[in-house]
Amino acid sequence: MSVISTSSGRVRGEIVDGIHRFRSVPYAAAPEGALRFAKPQPSTWDGERDATQRGPIAPQTVHKLPGLDLGAILGGDSPQGGDFLTVDVHSPDPSAGGLPVMVFIHGGAFVYGTGSAAVYDGMAFARRGVVLVTINYRLGIDGFLPLHGGDTNLGLRDQIAALHWVRDNASAFGGDPDNVTVFGESAGGMSIACLLGSPLARGLFRRAIVESGHPDMVRAPENARLLVDKVAERLGVPATAEAFRQLSTQQLQEAQTAVTTPGQGPDLRDGNGFDPGYAFAPFLPVLGDDVLPTNARENLNPDVDLITGHNAEEMRLYFAPSGLIDVITDQQALGILGATRSDAAEILARYGLGEKPTGEVFIAAMTDLVFADGARRLAEEHPGQAHRYRFDWRSPQFDGRLGACHGLELPFVFDTLPSAEALVGTQPPPELAKEMNAAWVRFAETGDPGWETGVVRSFGEISGS
Repeated sequence: MSVISTSSGRVRGEIVDGIHRFRSVPYAAAPEGALRFAKPQPSTWDGERDATQRGPIAPQTVHKLPGLDLGAILGGDSPQGGDFLTVDVHSPDPSAGGLPVMVFIHGGAFVYGTGSAAVYDGMAFARRGVVLVTINYRLGIDGFLPLHGGDTNLGLRDQIAALHWVRDNASAFGGDPDNVTVFGESAGGMSIACLLGSPLARGLFRRAIVESGHPDMVRAPENARLLVDKVAERLGVPATAEAFRQLSTQQLQEAQTAVTTPGQGPDLRDGNGFDPGYAFAPFLPVLGDDVLPTNARENLNPDVDLITGHNAEEMRLYFAPSGLIDVITDQQALGILGATRSDAAEILARYGLGEKPTGEVFIAAMTDLVFADGARRLAEEHPGQAHRYRFDWRSPQFDGRLGACHGLELPFVFDTLPSAEALVGTQPPPELAKEMNAAWVRFAETGDPGWETGVVRSFGEISGS
């Protein structure tokens, strides 16, 4: 048993293989009742709170990919509930003091996921001397729908509230509040890229690792309003926070599922014919408030050291398991990209459409457009120190067609390969996991991950076996 006094109250965790583990510790009050669609508020309790069991995760509906079980990454089989604004903490020694702190923000297209998923287990980081924190935050309608009369960017506000909690309580778990590294993947990486330019996040972290993310997956208020109106129309209520507070979680989830289903949501392209969510992520951070006054690129914090990168074949995750990569036609590729880019034909032509296999052209183009180009630009434009990486190891799953897909680096970063067999297969290279985990820790400790700025560090230049 391990008992810690935090700014919110006392928590009782457990010691597992020498690591102190605390689960589902609230960093903010449950966003229910009057707190629904409102800024996060502090949570306090009397007595000693049990932090040995998994708690609820944010309300969500997991979108399953054909033939691929992503439960280890999404954690969607966990119970859902209202008191989910929590953190999990792994500490090597709460009495140590001065340990680097790493805070992970999960992905999931801003509509699903949890920091308590098995693949994000913090044991490997803690064994290397890090206080590892994973967080939950509001998703979908609850977190990223700017309703009239409600606070905006609530998911990002939750993340900022969690970082305030970490700063206030890091020392209680043995960590250094002045040496916090945030890292996240996909929607988590996009979130961190936004926080790099948010005035409300200044001073809350010293370093950042953005995996498959960048600050451009955000919406202008006028485009976000189209989504607000569509959801309200679907629910048959005014587009106000007060009206939405009267609805059940199930009602909101059903509406959310409907508008995220291809062909059922609104056209969210801007005046230039561009949808920053590429039609698969309607719920995004919104510009124009105190969290994101402008695109984060215009206000990147020069005092934050950065690692940013992506996987070599990101989009294979979405098109290889279903077999679509093998049968997609030129017209289908043009239609999918054309729904979000007015220059789709020109783009695909540059990648060899009509000369190379359509599936390969489509994957290469979409990987660059959705992930790689933004990551490169973020590194180039960051006014502080910036390192780049690319994850190249190819999964053997689906006869090798899964490749170096989106999210594949996560069980390597966390050194949790057994939790992600559906992604990595039965014989992934454990030495690559140890290499990546060590590099992330070294960066958190010193700001130097082990390779120079100005070069792209490749991880896993071998084939899956």
